[in-house]
Amino acid sequence: MSQQILFRNFELLEPAYGERRGGYELLVEGDEVKQLSDAPIKAPDAAVIDCGKRTLMPGLIDSHVHAMHSEVNIRFLEAMPMTLLTARAATRLRAMLDRGFTTVRDTGGADWGVKTAIEAGHIVGPRLYIAGKSIGPTGGHSDSRRRTSFGFKDECACCNGLMFKSAIADGADEVRKAAREQMRQGADHVKIMMSGGVASPYDPLDSLQFSDGEISAAVEEAAAFGRYVCAHAYTAEAITRAARLGVRTIEHGNLIDDESAKAMKAKGMYLVANLVTYYAMKDRAAQFGMTAESLAKNDIVLEGGLKSLEVCKRHGIPVAYGSDLLGELHWDQSREFVIRAEVVAPIEIIRSATTIGAEVLRLPGKVGTLQPGAFADLIVVDGDPLANLALLGDQGKHLSLIMKGGVLHKNRLN
Repeated sequence: MSQQILFRNFELLEPAYGERRGGYELLVEGDEVKQLSDAPIKAPDAAVIDCGKRTLMPGLIDSHVHAMHSEVNIRFLEAMPMTLLTARAATRLRAMLDRGFTTVRDTGGADWGVKTAIEAGHIVGPRLYIAGKSIGPTGGHSDSRRRTSFGFKDECACCNGLMFKSAIADGADEVRKAAREQMRQGADHVKIMMSGGVASPYDPLDSLQFSDGEISAAVEEAAAFGRYVCAHAYTAEAITRAARLGVRTIEHGNLIDDESAKAMKAKGMYLVANLVTYYAMKDRAAQFGMTAESLAKNDIVLEGGLKSLEVCKRHGIPVAYGSDLLGELHWDQSREFVIRAEVVAPIEIIRSATTIGAEVLRLPGKVGTLQPGAFADLIVVDGDPLANLALLGDQGKHLSLIMKGGVLHKNRLN
């Protein structure tokens, strides 16, 4: 029999219940939840952890991170070797787990090597689901080259982080090949760029990227491989195109309107919002080299951030928790909880980082829950996060215990 750990004397915050409930016990066996009961659990051989009436809840899910993007100004990655980027990623990933994020979805940059290193224990970090390289057209959000650079033909991927983080593809055949390559390299989802972006230097926010045929090629290949497409898109027009052409998740979506929201709802799509990155960039991205042009674009999407959550709430679109923080801004990962609280109820914000995140990953019942059969990913919070979402911040200061896959990453209860 695998090792058993029995949790007692806690207030259960199972997101599906919508409230904290006392009187439960939880038994972990190996890497899974074995039993969750409102009656005493008989497990005479289990190690017992008394939670002291603290809150026990599932580990958190961040559905939009960039573990390898260790510079705020993306262009600076051009001078970074993969060895340095990987070392920096290891630091960032451990910090995510320290904050209680036991699962993260990387939307461009992290590869099967980093994912395997976590699974093998060489790097300490959350469960990692990857896109490989994000795919975009020449001159689009994936293209961060200097205007004086006319290609990557003579560049080495080991010495140029820009080559590693994204793929440039033009025409349906190139997009199809790029998507196939990411999936050959172990991608869990395919990331494409469908509108302009903040961090990219030359593309307007309202630019439309990729043709219908190019987008359809990515969607077809992902579906054929049992994967799905997530799309970087800010504007209502880009979002509507994504819905029409079979994209599953919209990343960002700050400039969504009622009509594009209706299109998403009709197709059962998800929005992965990440408002915190725009606040963090507004506050201090300039000191890390972000250009005035990018900061001006940031102001536009920042203004639409909270409005986008209201639009999605009005139309019943599920919104997952994302952070999308670059470089040294990654310390703000948990700030998203309190930003959203201006327009969204605490339980819904917690569901965005648990239940909805699990749905985005297509892992309902395995992550984001404490029901039997789920991975034993859980955190113990010093207080009631429904009453004070800030308890999920401060770099994990208020987390007395963090468990991932039945292994205690942090424990100050025993």
